[in-house]
Amino acid sequence: MMELPTKQLLVIEDDPDIGDMLAINLQDEGYQVTVCRDGALGLTKLKQQHYDLLILDLMLPGVDGLEICRQMRSMEYYQPIIIISAKSTETQRVLGLELGADDYLTKPFSVAELIARIRALFRRAEAIERQAQVKIGLLEVGELSIDPLSHDVTLAGKLIALTLKEFELLLFFARNPGKAFTRIALLDQVWGYSHDGYEHTVNSHINRLRGKIERDPGKPDYIQTVWGVGYKFVDQAKS
Repeated sequence: MMELPTKQLLVIEDDPDIGDMLAINLQDEGYQVTVCRDGALGLTKLKQQHYDLLILDLMLPGVDGLEICRQMRSMEYYQPIIIISAKSTETQRVLGLELGADDYLTKPFSVAELIARIRALFRRAEAIERQAQVKIGLLEVGELSIDPLSHDVTLAGKLIALTLKEFELLLFFARNPGKAFTRIALLDQVWGYSHDGYEHTVNSHINRLRGKIERDPGKPDYIQTVWGVGYKFVDQAKS
């Protein structure tokens, strides 16, 4: 059996005890770990090299974690991000997720739980890739064309730049046309969790997605609101 390449993780954490503890435990799990204690230096590393996962504290010297998250999500390639932070309010958690983090753990946290979430994140990414290979054909809905393998989306022949979560959300909708989904159901299907209070994450992603694929985001053709329920995707050719 071919040995899989070692996944490379970057930890940006200014507390040396936490950083060293994470490095030791994650290396024991077989990951290659780089620890950085300054936000600006960590951002430079992220721009110079692709990592399989970023573990990110929010309160950092140089550049704070939210700004790092914001800049990473403005780049062309996707970098999985797990935020670890002493900021435990719902507002902070939702803000971190809306800026594009894949998960959020509050300090103090269990290392075993962090490792479990890392494994779950990698499993989900691998499952999406396998699913894309099984359902390899293009999805064409109206003027939209969605390629599950390349992650390319075009509208009337024009390439549309989407983040990974925006793409996953659009792909899930397109594979389930006409079905209404609650925000909690979308969180569970696309993000992999369904915690109450995180529904704003869905709203934000749908608003951004509408802004990219709808001719008039205020009167959407594809992603329509179902009042009292949530959202559904409409194939105009079949409606």
